[in-house]
Amino acid sequence: MQGPFDRGRSRSCRERWRPALPLLIALLTLPLLAGAALAHAVAAGDKGYIQEISGINVLPFIYLGAKHMVTGYDHILFLFGVIFFLYRMKHIGIYVSLFALGHSTTMLLGVYFNAGINSYIIDAIIGLSVVYKALDNMGAFQRWLGFQPNTKIATLVFGFFHGFGLSTKIIEYNISPDGLVPNFLAFNVGVEIGQLLALGAILIVMGYWRRTRSFWRHAYTANVIMMTAGFLLIGYQLTGLFVAA
Repeated sequence: MQGPFDRGRSRSCRERWRPALPLLIALLTLPLLAGAALAHAVAAGDKGYIQEISGINVLPFIYLGAKHMVTGYDHILFLFGVIFFLYRMKHIGIYVSLFALGHSTTMLLGVYFNAGINSYIIDAIIGLSVVYKALDNMGAFQRWLGFQPNTKIATLVFGFFHGFGLSTKIIEYNISPDGLVPNFLAFNVGVEIGQLLALGAILIVMGYWRRTRSFWRHAYTANVIMMTAGFLLIGYQLTGLFVAA
């Protein structure tokens, strides 16, 4: 069974990698430079603000939700992987909606029922979602398993984990129960606004890239880079888990 990269395999590996080397270096060093801010950590100023306020604060929580999404390195990587080979807006809408459904459900339920998961473990699973999507894009599962796993179900399931990642962090901040439900509904609206902003930026970049000859030359390399970044996220979180233990 042929994968999406077969048409570009006339190029040598060296020729594929050389133009993408600066991007590779940037993506590999970003997790090391950004540290805990990579995953679902909330900025110190935002953390203090969340802990201090009480009552219904719709607009501030919309802003915080949007900020979290557009600055979430793992969210952006996964979203990038999900739409990498999607061309029709109908298909993009289906997959992004499944991710949003999963993300929103576990985030709201996790906070409302105070159901947290160890933040290092959940963020490592989120890193795994990035690795999974990169391998899926490279056709690895078709070669290894002989069939294509259901990508819609995978997107929804990993959306659940992304939502738990956020809810776990938020629970740690002991937010006032006064106005909790409307505030986190507003936060979720902000997350979806941020997701649309991030999606729009990705689609603009992908739209230009797909019209160039370099897309099929470097698509495989881009997914290898994404997979490597996912492994770095996993390693970073597991290291933190062992240090904390």
